[in-house]
Amino acid sequence: MGSIPVEETHDPRPTGKLIALRWKHEHLRVAILGAILVFAITMMFMSLLQKAATKNITIIDNGVASVIATQTNSVEELLAERNIHVGPYDTLSGQLTDKLDEGSRIVIDRAVSITVKADGKEQRVHTTADTVSEALGTLNLGIAGEDRVTPAIGTSLAEGMTVSVVRVRKEMTETKLPIAFKVLEQKNADLEVGKTKVIKQGKAGVVVYKTERVYEDGKLVSQEMVEKVIAQPAVQKVVAIGTKKKAEVATASFMGRPRAGEVQFVSLNGKQVKIRRLLTNVTLTAYSAGFSSTGKKKGDSDYGVTASGAVVQEGRTIAVDPRVIPIGWWVYIEGIGFRRAEDTGGAIKGKKIDVYYESESHVDKFGTKRGFKVYVIGPVKPSAD
Repeated sequence: MGSIPVEETHDPRPTGKLIALRWKHEHLRVAILGAILVFAITMMFMSLLQKAATKNITIIDNGVASVIATQTNSVEELLAERNIHVGPYDTLSGQLTDKLDEGSRIVIDRAVSITVKADGKEQRVHTTADTVSEALGTLNLGIAGEDRVTPAIGTSLAEGMTVSVVRVRKEMTETKLPIAFKVLEQKNADLEVGKTKVIKQGKAGVVVYKTERVYEDGKLVSQEMVEKVIAQPAVQKVVAIGTKKKAEVATASFMGRPRAGEVQFVSLNGKQVKIRRLLTNVTLTAYSAGFSSTGKKKGDSDYGVTASGAVVQEGRTIAVDPRVIPIGWWVYIEGIGFRRAEDTGGAIKGKKIDVYYESESHVDKFGTKRGFKVYVIGPVKPSAD
């Protein structure tokens, strides 16, 4: 068998057109891959750039803090981006044109509208102060120690609040008034009844009243006496009041000397008094119950006891010579008055009478007096009638 030759159906050598197609196909794929790679690199680069341009900014708006990521470059751009409005009375830390950096801090203090009443004025103000005290400070309204602020100075401000300041002033005044002096009356046996004598002049004192007055906004609202001081005490006036009875005037109703045993009368203050005897040119002395007159002291058993046993009494007791005036009889001594013979004395002889007084000083001043008339009445003292 012979071999059958096989015919080749294709040309083993490529043509130029086919080669061109193959080259174009290969390069197109590379171009697409390259484009994809370039795009990816570009996007990654842009992402990195964008990330690098983003900043974290802290905004504190009226005390509330928040952190904002932004790519803006200034405060003004950030506020516009976030639609944050800053009013004409609000305060902004920094300037609108300030550049933003990572970690920048923006503080916005929001103003409130309040009414302030002080010093007779009322004003509406806008302030970014936090407390009443700060707001008054920005208005140069100083607060003194006694001033009253409503609400309290530490109160936080709120929109529409009314702040009132009442000026309080306290004033201390002194008022001097006289203190009337008192009058002390002392009985004095050396002065006749109805007569007085100033022993010591009185002097008015001075008392000081301290009064606290409280004024609110210039008007007096209260006053209180807080202290009373005796600046100068009053000096007491001492007045002696006479207790010595006035001598009654007696006029004899007979002419000449009475005869022995004859009953005579005298007119005493218009009353007829029977007398037993009239003594003329009588000498008077005085004595007391004290040691200088009797040699006795208070506390002695017989101190002040007379020879008749009666206790001495001023205005009644006299010492006599019993041979002239019997003990127990009443007499009327011209210029002295009624007395009773109750005592005797070694030096009392004849027409001599010792008149008793309580005051030793009066006794010393009395001395010896002569030329007195004495009417001897009897054992019964005439009545007032």
